[in-house]
Amino acid sequence: MEKTEKKPGQLRRVLPYFLRYKGILLFDLFCASMTTVCELALPMLIRRVTNLAINDLASLTLAFVLKIGGLYLFLRMVDVAANFFMANTGHVMGAKIETNMRSDLFNHLQKLSFNYFDNTKVGQIMSRITTDLFDVTEFAHHGPEEIFISTIKLVGSFIILCGVNLPLTLIVFSVVPVMVVVAIFFNLKLREQNRKQRVQIGEINAQVEDSLLGVRVVKSFANEAIEVDKFEKGNKLFLGLKRKYYLYMGGMDASNRIFDGLMNLLVLVVGSIFLMHGSIRPEDLVAYIMYVGTLIASIRQLVQFAEQFQRGMTGIERFLQIMDADVDIFDEPGAKPLELKAGDVTFENVSFSYNDDGKQVLSHINMHVRPGENVALVGPSGGGKTTLCNLIPRFYDLSGGRILIDGQNIHDVTLKSLRSQIGFVQQDVYLFSGTVFQNIEYGRPGASREEVIAAAKQAGAHEFIEALKNGYDTYVGERGVKLSGGQKQRISIARAFLKNPPIMILDEATSALDNESEKIVQASLEKLAKGRTTFTIAHRLTTIKNATVILVLTENGIEERGTHEELMARRGIYYHLYESYSDDPALAGHIDENGSEIA
Repeated sequence: MEKTEKKPGQLRRVLPYFLRYKGILLFDLFCASMTTVCELALPMLIRRVTNLAINDLASLTLAFVLKIGGLYLFLRMVDVAANFFMANTGHVMGAKIETNMRSDLFNHLQKLSFNYFDNTKVGQIMSRITTDLFDVTEFAHHGPEEIFISTIKLVGSFIILCGVNLPLTLIVFSVVPVMVVVAIFFNLKLREQNRKQRVQIGEINAQVEDSLLGVRVVKSFANEAIEVDKFEKGNKLFLGLKRKYYLYMGGMDASNRIFDGLMNLLVLVVGSIFLMHGSIRPEDLVAYIMYVGTLIASIRQLVQFAEQFQRGMTGIERFLQIMDADVDIFDEPGAKPLELKAGDVTFENVSFSYNDDGKQVLSHINMHVRPGENVALVGPSGGGKTTLCNLIPRFYDLSGGRILIDGQNIHDVTLKSLRSQIGFVQQDVYLFSGTVFQNIEYGRPGASREEVIAAAKQAGAHEFIEALKNGYDTYVGERGVKLSGGQKQRISIARAFLKNPPIMILDEATSALDNESEKIVQASLEKLAKGRTTFTIAHRLTTIKNATVILVLTENGIEERGTHEELMARRGIYYHLYESYSDDPALAGHIDENGSEIA
């Protein structure tokens, strides 16, 4: 396991994504400052005109008015150009940041071991890759902008207002600290509710995925109503969280309107009193009211941005939760490529337990498999057969002991070189959404069409593929739903033939098939295993009678080992398993006292 280190703040950790586009970001902030300057200039221009109108009307000429109008027109053109850049290029920058984060997230997911996926719902992961990062786009663009603009407006307005009338400014701004405290309270509540919403939408995604992938089971049991009920419960829970979120959002909006009104009230009442006593001039009060309006608008803009900020921060938080997941299976420093010579596999005192419960699944396993041998693993469910095979390509790391391939510790070789030498054919075949050709070619990306067809012929799949509507270009559907179990299994075997690995793992590859499909697939598997070091996990024991050696694996470890004839003669665990599992009526109950089959 990698050592977990203390992580810096969330914003600091995503800062490198912004720095990739620092040129665009800096120009975006420059444009933001231009729009702010344009906005702050208008009250000063009106103050100047009002001052002349009251104190020196003769100076208020048409030329002066046109000069002021021309200046404002220029500022407005600058404002339009700056806003266009912010809305266009600024948003593209946000989308690029989102794209980079999504790529890094997906790449990190590829590095995580089975352990992570054993304990995490795919729907939750999908929610983080899509919904959460959508909000990061808006945050990435508007976050620096809004904070920068609001800061300039607040500071700029405060400085200008202090220059106009310091006492009135201090009185008006006395409201701001209270406003900040209330805003922080509501922001914390909004963030908490936003986090709960994201978790719940992930749960909804997971439930929808589960229901849709299992739609055939749902319909076969006529349990559509149950699935709808489960969905409605989750949906209503999400609605409840939304209601609470909008309650706090409404409270935040209401409190800010109260403070807006209070600031306007102070300007109106105190400003009028100051005007009565000659402490402020009429033109200054007009400009003052306009600046306070700008100030209040910037505060309102900040409040509106607070909702977007919380969504963005929640998205970043959930993004970092996956990025912080430990990569517990990784290339050790100095790891070298596996130099596979023959395919000799040795287990030395191997033990394993899953991290979540600590229960020992395998304990002190020792075995030696010679090159080209076919080792069959049998035993009751939960004995660790699949787990043992998953340890060879390091899908999980050992709790103790070591595994050697041609004398090389698998812990000291690179994962890519190790896994490229091992092929898998499993009971639960996974076909990707695409064509038959693409699914076979997945065994060796870039293989020619001739090589794919040759692999399909070896797997006994060529004839049925050619009979499909579009042959090798037939779309197999989601998870291969358009094909039968036997057809999917043969495509999986063709994929393994194309990969052509020296070590094969066959995990109950025929247990889910009917008798006819099993015979076809079994013949393909026997061809696949020939000349390779093979580990075969089987429940149908009649399929592994010709194995070089059979290991009976239980929760106590390897309890029996030998050939089929030797184990039958011993009349131990294997004998009873064979008698129970044999699906050949001609054999069941026809075993003599020496354990030999009666013809």
